[in-house]
Amino acid sequence: MPIKTPICDFGQNAYYFKLKSTENKFVSLNDVKGEKGTLIMFICNHCPYVKAVTKDFVEDCNELSKIGVNSVAICANDAENYPEDSFDNMIEFAKKNHFGFPYLNDETQEIAKIYDAVCTPDFFGYNKDLELQYRGRLRELKNLVPVRSGESDLLKAMKLIAETGKGPENQIPSVGCGIKWKQ
Repeated sequence: MPIKTPICDFGQNAYYFKLKSTENKFVSLNDVKGEKGTLIMFICNHCPYVKAVTKDFVEDCNELSKIGVNSVAICANDAENYPEDSFDNMIEFAKKNHFGFPYLNDETQEIAKIYDAVCTPDFFGYNKDLELQYRGRLRELKNLVPVRSGESDLLKAMKLIAETGKGPENQIPSVGCGIKWKQ
């Protein structure tokens, strides 16, 4: 059963993190903060919803980096019960999909809990002051196939945030698999 993200809590400040990346370096919120905005994505390797939009978010993140919005992806799934989401598989997933942004391992699941991330993918779009302005979908999916008609909701929202500091008033929730919490 797919899970939907909650409504955007406009103005909520981003929480500090420092996690190990697939490049074997520790990366913090300060390291990824963009001049005009920051996109934090909770994803994983095995979720069909993530797989359906991986190409799209990689392209969107590449576009956003050109306008001063930095991106970071975080995997918080229980890798013991979901081995496809192991750190080694995260490294492969990032390489295979040409991630141009850090992919971080939230092994303790502490950061996902602090952010109140609920599903994969779960997108958090912040303005330059790290105030939440977007918590919505990447784009419409029909039977796990992206409906590609112009720019994605995510790209449009993050461009608006970069230009004005504010996200769109109307946001459609992201839908995905629930985060695989440890017992």
